[in-house]
Amino acid sequence: MVIFSVYVVNKAGGLIYQYDNYVPRAEAEKTFSYPLDLVLKHHDEKVVVSFGQRDGIKVGHAVLSINGVDVIGKNTADGKDILEYLKDSANYPVSIRFGRARLSSNEKLMLASMFHSLFAIGCQLSPEVGSSGIEMLETDVFKLHCFQTLTGQCELFDQNLKSALEVAEKAGNFGVGS
Repeated sequence: MVIFSVYVVNKAGGLIYQYDNYVPRAEAEKTFSYPLDLVLKHHDEKVVVSFGQRDGIKVGHAVLSINGVDVIGKNTADGKDILEYLKDSANYPVSIRFGRARLSSNEKLMLASMFHSLFAIGCQLSPEVGSSGIEMLETDVFKLHCFQTLTGQCELFDQNLKSALEVAEKAGNFGVGS
């Protein structure tokens, strides 16, 4: 029913257009006393849990907010480094909200080109001549649809094929001259 993302990739595997319709949701919020019993580290301009899975907080979750104020990358709203802020016992008790953070632009480029490579491999490994490659990948949480156009690929992450097709039809042609 919901379309999470739309990626348009050219024939060379470059990302032409990307749209996110996904807002990260908090998966766990907890109030901590000093010292913090989780191990946090900087990773790709975010602060993530590297050790200490508990109470719905999982390894890989990013810090989304501290004391109800959203964080900006690896800094608090007032520009302080999150790890330095959490080392100071005067800042406790502290409420931290954890969840999956948005993908960075670089991560989106990498995922689009990686899927393009998987698509090309699927075409080449197919026992049938003229295979159309990967059309859909399905998980327990989402479906990834791949639509071939004359100018490239359109990849949709959604929960419903009908709504994905409607978006693809409305999007029309992509590329030079459109």
